[in-house]
Amino acid sequence: MGRKHWEAETLHAYKARMIDNKSESYCGAKWFNATIWLGHGQTASCHHPPGHWIPLEELKDNPTAIHNTKHKKLMRKQMQEGKRPAECEYCWKVEDMGKDHISDRVFKTEIFKDEDLDASMEMPWDENVQLRTLEISFDRACNLKCTYCNPAFSTAWVKDINDYGAYQNIKSDGRGHFVDTAPWAEPAARKAEDNPFIQAFHKWWESDLADNLEEIRITGGEPIMHTGTWKLFDWFEKNPDRARDMRFAINSNLSPQTPKVLDKLIEKSWHVPNFEIYTSMEAAKTQAEYIRDGLDYDLWMNSIHRVLKESNVQKLHMMMTINSLCLTTITEFMDEMLQLRKEYGERAPTMTMNILRFPSFQSAAILPEKVKTYYKNKLSAWHFLNGGKLNEGERASLQRLIDYLDIVKTPHKNTADQDKLYHDFKAFFTQFDVRRNKNFVETFPGPIAEWYKTLEAEVPTAEQIKSKTFVLSSESLSIEGDLIRGGDPATTDAYGTGDDDHEQKIKVGGWDTENDALGGVKVD
Repeated sequence: MGRKHWEAETLHAYKARMIDNKSESYCGAKWFNATIWLGHGQTASCHHPPGHWIPLEELKDNPTAIHNTKHKKLMRKQMQEGKRPAECEYCWKVEDMGKDHISDRVFKTEIFKDEDLDASMEMPWDENVQLRTLEISFDRACNLKCTYCNPAFSTAWVKDINDYGAYQNIKSDGRGHFVDTAPWAEPAARKAEDNPFIQAFHKWWESDLADNLEEIRITGGEPIMHTGTWKLFDWFEKNPDRARDMRFAINSNLSPQTPKVLDKLIEKSWHVPNFEIYTSMEAAKTQAEYIRDGLDYDLWMNSIHRVLKESNVQKLHMMMTINSLCLTTITEFMDEMLQLRKEYGERAPTMTMNILRFPSFQSAAILPEKVKTYYKNKLSAWHFLNGGKLNEGERASLQRLIDYLDIVKTPHKNTADQDKLYHDFKAFFTQFDVRRNKNFVETFPGPIAEWYKTLEAEVPTAEQIKSKTFVLSSESLSIEGDLIRGGDPATTDAYGTGDDDHEQKIKVGGWDTENDALGGVKVD
């Protein structure tokens, strides 16, 4: 690894030694990491920038183009020149809060070898690069339908739209993701063997990708629902020599539809020398089951215990998606994670806090100041009592969240005005309750529920939602109206002027694009 853990090198010291000396905007992930949605053919350098389409013509003679697209090469060029790519707004927004905050580009760079990072600044910007870490998705099949997700990443969400139709009267950015079943995210071919992106992956994998990767991680949807995941497990079993030094990880909700699936996962893990699991949760039981609709929290926790006791998992990672609703019981959830550490020691989950930006109306940043202050103080008190039980990265992430609630007012450049965001918060969750048989006020008692009750929004009645007999208002987004499918959300712009006051003053800031950030959708 790059950071000198054995010399107790701090994150700030590492940033000064290996990142700042390259350029003001350098991130190793632009060269050596990729998230690739093989099912429908999009790629990004990590999970923060929007995915962009992989041009089929680039794949004809170059299977590495599932990573080395012309777009990514232009982003590398910007970083070599010290320019901030606009698509990397997530990190710039964190760093521009001041207080010497560590953004994710440090975490995503420190995992790579110093010599690889040094070489990236010397190579031509348009050179094809070998990946060191790779995250792939075979398709969007998933058995959960989280509040902030959408049909592009969950077939359970597709079913929701098919059952009840579009969400009505959502006015702010991101509204396009709640209108239809995201047909642009359907697999590029009926059979995986006919999918050109999956074909390119396997061609690259067998040629030299498998011999150069340090980690491959499968995401989804839910990866244990796809045969491609199990085929990779089989590859690790059949190729012990080639697989010896590679980490194999999955992003799983650990909520299998049958116990046999978890049994299979545990058994297969013993054929992988370096197996890791990334799972997601950020709130305690009742609130988690609301946010992650379809979740059985007790079943999920039982899976955690079984994996730690019975499988060959080397590391278990807890990815926390920080949204407005999880603030209600996030500290109670972290208490549970610390309890797991007492039971399992170093094998217990480590926590990462990923701040939600899209859809904006579910971002913690848009909550009223009084509500944010309440939860900021609750987090600060928990940090004071428990900070010593966290690792360096966890402490940095928690302090970053506390300061985020104090400083940041808008999750991204294209955030709609406050009235629209408040309207959409009410409109969405009112309809969500009917469609998912839930009750927002009873689930989130306290400041958020009291604020929620003051909001107003025009939405169909419960009977209209269930029978799909509603009529779109003039301001609603219609499928036949201003929604355009097939657009590419990627932008080659550099980072311009900020949207928050603290950014305006120092003349840095937001991502100026008219496109949604989840991929494949453009709303004019």
